[in-house]
Amino acid sequence: MLTDVTGLSAGAVSLVILLYGASVAVGNNLGGRLADRMGPVPALTLIFAGLAVLLAAFGLALPHPVAAVAVVALWGGFAFANVPPLQAYVVQIARQVSPDAVDVASGLNIGAFNLGIALGAAVGGVVVDDMGLIAAPFVGALVVAASIGLIRLSGRLGEPTKAAIAA
Repeated sequence: MLTDVTGLSAGAVSLVILLYGASVAVGNNLGGRLADRMGPVPALTLIFAGLAVLLAAFGLALPHPVAAVAVVALWGGFAFANVPPLQAYVVQIARQVSPDAVDVASGLNIGAFNLGIALGAAVGGVVVDDMGLIAAPFVGALVVAASIGLIRLSGRLGEPTKAAIAA
């Protein structure tokens, strides 16, 4: 995208990827802090909303090099800010439902990340083939927007479990 649509050189893309990586490290740290402060479900809602907006913004910014690089810098942080709250949420649910299986649940969560990466790459390939390269960020934004509904639903469904365990 950055070479074909934005027009950056391969060397410039390498620097953008370095910037993205730095943003990932910051976002991962901030995501954990946000989950500690707000709780996993509200933190994930905020992070996913930001990520959906940034993905759509990336699609709009692609023809503009400075804007595209700025969005990529923020995108990395939001893209990986979700990892600590998701892990915390999985562990929280496992502790409530099956305290002896927290390690298994944690491992399955990381496996689910890898499955999501594989499925995302496959779906992304189909999107690029069928709709073009420029469509990928917008489709990604729609997928992330749907995840907001799923995490909110999960949070609501988890409330009766918490009450039942406390009783």
